[in-house]
Amino acid sequence: MINVPSKVSIIVPVYNVENYLAKCLDSLVNQTLQEIEILVINDGSKDNSGHIIQEYAQQYPDKIKAFQKENGGLSDARNFGIDRATGDYIGFVDSDDYVMEAMFEEMVNLAEKHQSKMVICNIQKVDEFGSVTQKLTQIPNMPERIDLEKHFSVFSDISYFACNKLFKKELFADKRFKKGIHFEDIQLIPQLLLECTTIAQTQNFHYQYLERSDSITKTHTKKGLDILKAVEDVEEVFKKSVYSEKLQELKNFQIFEGIYSFLAYLAFVKEEEHFYEMAARLNNFITQRGIKIKDILNYNRFDKNYLLSLPLKKKIFYLLYFAGQKKLIRKLM
Repeated sequence: MINVPSKVSIIVPVYNVENYLAKCLDSLVNQTLQEIEILVINDGSKDNSGHIIQEYAQQYPDKIKAFQKENGGLSDARNFGIDRATGDYIGFVDSDDYVMEAMFEEMVNLAEKHQSKMVICNIQKVDEFGSVTQKLTQIPNMPERIDLEKHFSVFSDISYFACNKLFKKELFADKRFKKGIHFEDIQLIPQLLLECTTIAQTQNFHYQYLERSDSITKTHTKKGLDILKAVEDVEEVFKKSVYSEKLQELKNFQIFEGIYSFLAYLAFVKEEEHFYEMAARLNNFITQRGIKIKDILNYNRFDKNYLLSLPLKKKIFYLLYFAGQKKLIRKLM
């Protein structure tokens, strides 16, 4: 019996990235893994992205599948790709980023070696000259194969980016990215993790996250409340999962994603009315879950106190927030 290599479907949503798309697609067509399909979803781009996609589809017809649709946002474009993926595994790459050439070969090999439905690699931030500006190690001090029953702390410790992970396609049998929201990764990826018994990881920094010099500083608005809604959706799925009794890990997830992540966003909300409304919603979130301030301040991530590991400015912001000094925070911002 001949073993047919598993195929990977790589989904690339595209929206107005003409200056970066070629580098992204070059990194994908040059993957050492040959059994791939690259689904490039033009999500209603108004620049030259569509022309670039067509050029690559003509040059690499055996690898690239080009699609065009009306603009529906990142979740909608990803879901469009999932519905059309034919691979055994699915990966996501943002169209202004790029990846190392061995990324998907190593990750699919790890998935099959350890029979894992999810594989994670490290991320590094790079500038437009390719210089590394920051290394983001995802799961330090853990083995290549992680048994979730024994190491369920990773549920609350890992960063829930979609782009640095490889997923068994069956995880998406009845799940999709939620449309019309921000922070869709926080909403969905933890739910997928709850379907796994093991995950695998590589310590290689395969994913290159581009910090664009031309990007306009994002306006932080009430859309940040989607973080809390995402956590609430995960809580409902958690209650029905095989890990439902691991309440400490759920609380840690609520603290990391629902409180610290929300505060990191809240710090840049400039509209004063929105700031106070969002702060009130966060206070309700904390109170409803019976989370104590000491729980938040003492939260450990990868066995290190999270607050103490933060830069000084963030540390001061968080301490002032929990001390109830919101007006002082507004003056400092």
